[in-house]
Amino acid sequence: MGRKDASASRIPVEQYRKQIGKQDYKKNRPVLRATRLKAEAKKTALGIKEVALILVAILIFLLAFYAFFYLNLSSEVDIDLDPNEN
Repeated sequence: MGRKDASASRIPVEQYRKQIGKQDYKKNRPVLRATRLKAEAKKTALGIKEVALILVAILIFLLAFYAFFYLNLSSEVDIDLDPNEN
């Protein structure tokens, strides 16, 4: 019997808390959505580190490409020039 009376006294308080929670959720839903979208955008966006690494990789590739052709062309030029021709 005592339990039944104790649960009856909690019901209005619980209902009040639920109502407050619903109102708070309705009020904060746009804020929560904006926060979630901002976090997702931050996860998918490239950071400065990633951009710098991509630029360094492209620069290294271009330098290797240039060095390859420079070494091939410079060795052919040396073969064409014979120092004993004069």
